[in-house]
Amino acid sequence: MKRKYNVLVTGSSRGIGAAIAKVLAMNGFSVILTGRDESRLKLLVNELREYDLKYCVQDLTVDSGCDELMAQVFRLVDCVDILINNAGEYVWSPVEQTKESDIERLVLLNSIVPYRLIKLCTPLMKKNKWGRIVNIGSISGAVGEANASLYSMTKSAFIGLSKSLALELAADGITVNAVNPGWVDTELAQNACEKGDFSVDENIEIIPQKRFIAPVEVANLVKYLVSDEAKGLTGQCINLCAGLSVG
Repeated sequence: MKRKYNVLVTGSSRGIGAAIAKVLAMNGFSVILTGRDESRLKLLVNELREYDLKYCVQDLTVDSGCDELMAQVFRLVDCVDILINNAGEYVWSPVEQTKESDIERLVLLNSIVPYRLIKLCTPLMKKNKWGRIVNIGSISGAVGEANASLYSMTKSAFIGLSKSLALELAADGITVNAVNPGWVDTELAQNACEKGDFSVDENIEIIPQKRFIAPVEVANLVKYLVSDEAKGLTGQCINLCAGLSVG
């Protein structure tokens, strides 16, 4: 009988990360949540108590944050079979007004942290000759977004990372893919609209399907990417954006 795969989902206390965690747990995976807000993590675990969910509280932007997280994770499970790099932050700012603190924080959280976590998870994936890595990017990293150049820069890093690692790890049975959501119906999107040039309704008007993506749509795509049915799909960057990238 095939063993249950262990999944680590970063930034899973809310939004896209929480939706991914829910869908995977409900489909038989052993899911480890992580984030900074313990109350939200506990709430999600209690909501889905009949499924296999655990959580670790960790701020990934502190020194040794990735090492501290993985130390917690390996006290709960013996390996991470599937890594979902979802934690990230958005900043709306004209380039000349961008704060140095924002540059340092977003580059660290959106780009360096995922790389470090991949570095820590791949040795056991290689040993087991099986693994899945899914990087949750953004349509802004694929096509650009005015006044969000810092965010776009950090998210575009997933494109090169996913393609390069897909080549590097293919012979080890590990697939690496990126999902680039467009506007998703989350708190992050609502806050971004409030701080940006356009309201929610105005943004919807420029989306070809005239709607925001639901978090569960991202989660269901991730569910497919980590499945055995998707073993031939690697190094791909999929724009899940209601047509925004082509409209």
